[in-house]
Amino acid sequence: MGDIINLRRARKAKQRDDEARAAEAARLASGRTKAEKQHVKALRALDERHIEGHRRETSDRRSDD
Repeated sequence: MGDIINLRRARKAKQRDDEARAAEAARLASGRTKAEKQHVKALRALDERHIEGHRRETSDRRSDD
């Protein structure tokens, strides 16, 4: 004869496993490591400095005000 199992416990355990698998997939899909975030931030700062360095100086104000 087979082992007797509690169906309620088995169903809840399966649900917990499914939710854990879904959460792990979501973390992998949308999460980034701290190093990746810092790298993107550094690249944005570098780009901004590059753009600011090439910006033309224009004076919107008149000097004889």
